[in-house]
Amino acid sequence: MSETPVKQQSTAAFYGQAVASFAVAMVATAIGIFRLNADAWVRGFLAIAVLYLVTSAFTLAKVIRDRQEAGQIVSRVDQARVEKLLAEHDPFQKL
Repeated sequence: MSETPVKQQSTAAFYGQAVASFAVAMVATAIGIFRLNADAWVRGFLAIAVLYLVTSAFTLAKVIRDRQEAGQIVSRVDQARVEKLLAEHDPFQKL
């Protein structure tokens, strides 16, 4: 009755695509801010805002992943408890 959980792992191509996409987005944004026809303090503010946005996105992704993993652990513990109760239950045992 116990199912072996399938370990999910990203492929190297997916990992490479994610890294490349992030790098292209950061370089394009940096070039756009650098070539912006504005004062240096405006470009500096935009650069800081982009860096803050990136760190916030990484933090949000980590929090979501941690919450999902915690949910999977609780689900596994609950499933183990149910399996133990079912294994110990004898429907023919006298009350």
